Amino acid sequence: MKKTLLLSAAAALLCTVAARAETELTVYTAVEAEDLARYAETFNQDHPDIKINWVRDSTGVITAKLLAEKNNPQADVVWGLAATSLLVLKTEGMLEPYAPKGLDALSKNFRDGDNPPSWVGMDAWVAAICYNTVEGAKLGMTAPTSWMDLTKPEYAGHIVMPNPASSGTGFLDVSSWLQIFGEEKGWEYMDALHQNIQAYTHSGSKPCKMAAAGETVIGVSFAFRGAKSKAAGAPIDIIVPSEGIGWDMEATAIVAGTDAPEAAQTLVDWSISRKAMEMYNVGYAVVGIPGIAKPVEHFPAGIEDAMIDNDFEWAANNRSAILEEWTRRYDTKSEPRS
Repeated sequence: MKKTLLLSAAAALLCTVAARAETELTVYTAVEAEDLARYAETFNQDHPDIKINWVRDSTGVITAKLLAEKNNPQADVVWGLAATSLLVLKTEGMLEPYAPKGLDALSKNFRDGDNPPSWVGMDAWVAAICYNTVEGAKLGMTAPTSWMDLTKPEYAGHIVMPNPASSGTGFLDVSSWLQIFGEEKGWEYMDALHQNIQAYTHSGSKPCKMAAAGETVIGVSFAFRGAKSKAAGAPIDIIVPSEGIGWDMEATAIVAGTDAPEAAQTLVDWSISRKAMEMYNVGYAVVGIPGIAKPVEHFPAGIEDAMIDNDFEWAANNRSAILEEWTRRYDTKSEPRS
């Protein structure tokens, strides 16, 4: 009898283990591809029982995909998407509120204000200008020190920036300019900037990569992409414009209606763990738990002081109108979509 009970218990345990091993999550993400490989490997080491099917693209593409799938969600978790995009999804009722383990350690700026929160932040990425010093010198240019400098005639045809409809970095640029200069002056600024634009890319990192490779002189991008390129030997300066810089958070949320809620919660728990924050800090100087971040090589000094008081709710609520207006005015210089 005991032998039968032991065999039954063993069989039940094996079934449980097998069931856990078969747990799958579909996770949508806008994390940079080179970082995603490292993040995924680290998570898999800690949770080999959860298989993740990653769907990666730029912020605008992932946001549009999620909205298109609203009535038939395909994702279980959104990991590493702009907080402004998650606020849009929250408004649409597409996120499952959840208070992850370790929530109290997060900075209040890195979580949704509701209790339980609909999303939690991972790290912050900040706008910056990547300036190729070699190519600039060849053309007799002076390095810009402000956003307004980018409208000077000397930079005509030598500036690349992200399309805000495709790129989270592009959207934080545009939404921050409208906040810094005011809406009327902000559009006037972008009208003038447009005259100097070589192309709008569909990736937030590409303008800096192009500047690093000498394919353009100025790439409007984000600071940690510049720091990586500079560390690899690129002849670029990473410039923090004097008016202040826009920023956004990479954040995580559970998609409402997921078929694997426990596994989804496990991933969200892990996404704000100390281990995860230390992992994010390899590239990001600002992370969700205070006191963890160490200086990142080649990151500009004083960058946190330059971060504007970003109104995420305003940016999210006006996102569609901003993108519609931007597209009407400037989309003719956008690169073809691949």
